[in-house]
Amino acid sequence: MLVSSLKFTHGVTERFLRYVVIDTQSDPASPTCPSTEKQKNLGRLLASELQAMGVDDAHLDEFGYVYATIPATSDKKVPVICFCSHMDTSPDCTGTNVKPQIVRNYRGGDIVLPGDPSQVIRLADQPALADQIGNDIVTSDGTTLLGADNKAGLAEIMDAAQFLMRHPEIKHGVIKILFTPDEEIGRGVDKADLKKLGADFAYTIDGETAGNIEDETFSADAATITIEGVSTHPGFAKGKMEHAIKIAAAIVDRLPKDTCSPETTEGKQGFLHPIGISGALEQATVGFIVRDFTDQGLKEKELLLEHIVKSVMRDFPHSRYRLEIKPQYRNMKQVIDAHPEIIDYAMEAIRRAGLKPVKTSIRGGTDGSRLSFMGLPCPNIFAGEHAFHSRIEWVSVQDMEKATQTIVHLATIWEERA
Repeated sequence: MLVSSLKFTHGVTERFLRYVVIDTQSDPASPTCPSTEKQKNLGRLLASELQAMGVDDAHLDEFGYVYATIPATSDKKVPVICFCSHMDTSPDCTGTNVKPQIVRNYRGGDIVLPGDPSQVIRLADQPALADQIGNDIVTSDGTTLLGADNKAGLAEIMDAAQFLMRHPEIKHGVIKILFTPDEEIGRGVDKADLKKLGADFAYTIDGETAGNIEDETFSADAATITIEGVSTHPGFAKGKMEHAIKIAAAIVDRLPKDTCSPETTEGKQGFLHPIGISGALEQATVGFIVRDFTDQGLKEKELLLEHIVKSVMRDFPHSRYRLEIKPQYRNMKQVIDAHPEIIDYAMEAIRRAGLKPVKTSIRGGTDGSRLSFMGLPCPNIFAGEHAFHSRIEWVSVQDMEKATQTIVHLATIWEERA
């Protein structure tokens, strides 16, 4: 049976409002998996809701991952497709005591958030709002982030699962669901059991504008510079002391001012971004993230960083440095291009949901970046999230409903074309 012959009924908004009030902020300083135990609170709820739908194998594992299987309704041999979203919210902005509100029938202009009127979703800064006239906009009250990144994706996958479970006459193959912890701190698939998951292809539902599908991410490395300075008593330091903190500061100061930073780049431009500086007189450390869409671009930025360090160190002849590069993830396009049907089917699903598909790139990474290189090709589909990691984060009800419809259409397209 074609999905188009059925009327969609949505509970995605109610689900979303239920999920965002659960604090699931991850913690980069924690060595555990999940990094915060409170992420399991949402995981337990999701697993129990899936079981209540009749998804019998839904469960939360010891590491905070939720796995579930929607059984096939087709006799065809259909590739096993997984839909994936993450449960944690960003450490960059508080997610405690979220108070969501809905601006019904948005008529344009700025949205002042009631809990902190200094927090304003400005149309001039959020041009995507211009496409939301007449829609219902969900925001926080301005004292916290909202959590649409990525609880919108969770709600959309859950709503699609409910729809498919209620309509066994819709033909689809085996559908897998994976909800991950700790995506925001780069550890979202550290403990994912892909053998247990058993999927052939996957989609993260964690994107921005309705209609977008992202088949490309940054490639990413971490760089750490350790400075060994020369310590002496400050009263007798003339001509002897070489201060490690000052050396580190000089390195940061010599970074390019008008390019190669997050605040000066866009599109396909990469950057070299200091994320932390710490230390004392004798030893200091500077941490960087390096981002580019190509491996060659990464290498060029790392060579630039080393050139800067060497030029600074010439002024401190008795000090030493160590530069360490740690690979983080690579552009998933390298994997996804070998499976063009993944993108073709997603674009057709977006069309069937009544939207114009737009293929674009992510100036960041997703669980899909790493999953792709772990053997599970995984592009990213829109969830409707906007202004993520901030107190002015927002999502529209109608975009979440379109994402749910896209997931259902995508499941049927894989069966049709098997």
